[in-house]
Amino acid sequence: MRIAHRLADWLERRWVVPAYSGWVLGAFSLCFLAAAINTMAGWLYVISGVSIALMVIAATLPVRSLRSIHLQRLPIQPISAGDELTIEIELHNHSSQPKTLLQIKDLIPFVLSQPVCGVIETILPGQTHRWIYYQPTQKRGLYLWHTIQLRTATPIGLFWCRRERQLPTTAIVYPTVLPLSTCPLIDEIGQEDSPQYFSRDRRSQLANQDLTRSLRPYRWGDPFRLVHWRTSARYGELRVRELEVFTGGQEVIICLDSASPWDAENFEQAVIAAASLYFYATRTQLGAKLWTASTGLVQGHRVVLEALASVNFGETPGNTPPPDQPIVWLTSNSVSINSLPAGSRWLLWPDRTTTPKTMVRDRPGILIQPEQQLQTQLQSGIRD
Repeated sequence: MRIAHRLADWLERRWVVPAYSGWVLGAFSLCFLAAAINTMAGWLYVISGVSIALMVIAATLPVRSLRSIHLQRLPIQPISAGDELTIEIELHNHSSQPKTLLQIKDLIPFVLSQPVCGVIETILPGQTHRWIYYQPTQKRGLYLWHTIQLRTATPIGLFWCRRERQLPTTAIVYPTVLPLSTCPLIDEIGQEDSPQYFSRDRRSQLANQDLTRSLRPYRWGDPFRLVHWRTSARYGELRVRELEVFTGGQEVIICLDSASPWDAENFEQAVIAAASLYFYATRTQLGAKLWTASTGLVQGHRVVLEALASVNFGETPGNTPPPDQPIVWLTSNSVSINSLPAGSRWLLWPDRTTTPKTMVRDRPGILIQPEQQLQTQLQSGIRD
């Protein structure tokens, strides 16, 4: 049975394979031909000959129908996890005959879904038909695929013909970005328990507080410390200062420990946390960068999102180690916390063997609790 299925699949991809009606007509043709040979009746020869001729024509037309169809795949716009991918494929009919009753199948990765099928009734001569479908996503990632199948039995329906076209494409699904209203982990990054540090940081803030580049309307999530109250009172709505330089000269580097072994679910939470911390830092006028084991330091919204979409745990470390300055360290390895630079903060996703009592650490941070919401924990205060 398996051999017959493989043979039928090979015939359909290389030439044609009979449909159920084709098998029935073929069996009747052989029966009429056998009866004609046995009885020497001319009308039986006519019936069998017409049936065989019809089958020959039905076997050649589907192949010709698919030959002059050109396919083009349009670029797929990146989305965030939970949204729908918009996938568009254009079919151009370059022949002088209409193309009818086509089946199209896009062989998307199995981690997204089963192959998506569609039916196209007619493509007029010289015309283009655009096939669009929407694919829901649940998980961030970088998805690549390339195969599209066209199948038809037109016009008689006695034989199926299938051809594959190679149209490589890439779909980027960004991780979810949590809308953080506050984040002490970022707000207190780099602070030292030294009066000299606070004095120097305060002087830096006083020196930069008047370097306002422009004023814009308040957007949800903007820190209230950037609100220009005098202008807000004049216009009757909140106006926020956009600074020419970063407040206090601060630079926040979010480091995802992607070289360590992780629990798969914990790692997905860590990627979401890294994206959320990065965008919170940029929204509060801080210079934010992202570091992973494979990419090193990257900056820029699109570059960071693409790096987080494709990152995996257990990666081979590159040539760029984490910077030797205060960082936000996202890890599952509690031992690595003790070697962080002074002023750093950490987020730890513990395994089953790690408990607060067994951890040894001299840097403040947050021990992520799996039973609590991640957004709530990121917005909570730092627990030493």
